Amino acid sequence: MDLKLYDKLELKRTHPCGSREWEVLRVGMDIKLRCLGCGHEIMAPRRKIEKAIRRIITEEGEQE
Repeated sequence: MDLKLYDKLELKRTHPCGSREWEVLRVGMDIKLRCLGCGHEIMAPRRKIEKAIRRIITEEGEQE
């Protein structure tokens, strides 16, 4: 999966704040995300994040 810095993601599960949208802050073996609802930041292995992504929302449009 081709993730870039500052891509916006929609994940399958909702965050406790009610938002499903996250912003990519770091890409590598681990991926760091910021919740666009409350600002909470998480870092998790790439494999786990890639399984949780519903779609990637980029500046140009949408990808699936």
